[in-house]
Amino acid sequence: MPELPEVETTARGLRALIVGCRIGAVGGIDWPRMLPTSAPDELARALVGRTIQAVERRGKYLLLRLDDAASLAVHRKMTGNLVVVPSVAPRQPHTHLALSLEDGRDMRFVDPRKFGRVYYFPTPEALERFLAERLGPEPLGELGVERLAELLRRRRGRLKSLLLNQLFLAGIGNLYADEILWAARLHPERTASSLSLAEVERLHQAVQRVLLEAIARRGTSLSTYRDASGEPGENQAFLQVYGRAGAPCLRCGTPIARKLLGARGTWFCPQCQRPEGGG
Repeated sequence: MPELPEVETTARGLRALIVGCRIGAVGGIDWPRMLPTSAPDELARALVGRTIQAVERRGKYLLLRLDDAASLAVHRKMTGNLVVVPSVAPRQPHTHLALSLEDGRDMRFVDPRKFGRVYYFPTPEALERFLAERLGPEPLGELGVERLAELLRRRRGRLKSLLLNQLFLAGIGNLYADEILWAARLHPERTASSLSLAEVERLHQAVQRVLLEAIARRGTSLSTYRDASGEPGENQAFLQVYGRAGAPCLRCGTPIARKLLGARGTWFCPQCQRPEGGG
């Protein structure tokens, strides 16, 4: 699933490509279930003639702000991509939405597994209510060491589960949770209350570094992820632990372990990330 770095990369790409563009037509909707807040004809009526004023990100949601104060929130789920192509270009398989811009280009939502969702909100207040019910603080920008320590003090769960909880921190998924915990030398089953201040500081540094480096490399393309121009990211070449079961830890040489935690594959180093801490 595209996580914070992939969504941020896409937002930056779209910002350069479509801000200021006017929507001329809405088509290609062949999977109405991807529109939880509007019917296809209602969405078309609401969008045609509108100008895209801003492209933002909140957690794993990509936000398009329109000139009438309405907005679209796109959650790409497992396999969704938003790409900008000439309108005359043949539509890729699994294209489920096309916003045709008046300058001769389309922004297309391509989603092979049909898990992605596109939400329409007529007012900023409706969007903010929706996001507030689903998302906690942003890991970048809003999150200082003291704030992270405060959030951890309120929780009793295991670190891996907390990092995956979007109400705890917005935007982190399975891949980056494993990378962050390896960088912080923290076992995924450590409890929030067991962390020392030094360990909280390590965790904060790891969150910042792992996410910012992944953004700088335009995200991780392990399967279908592409940026707004249809190009893969580069961060997959720099993964330290995720998907490397049996390979030597790049820090100590111990074979990387894999186990299921909450039905999610979890990769970690048994030596660097000891359950009792002190790693």
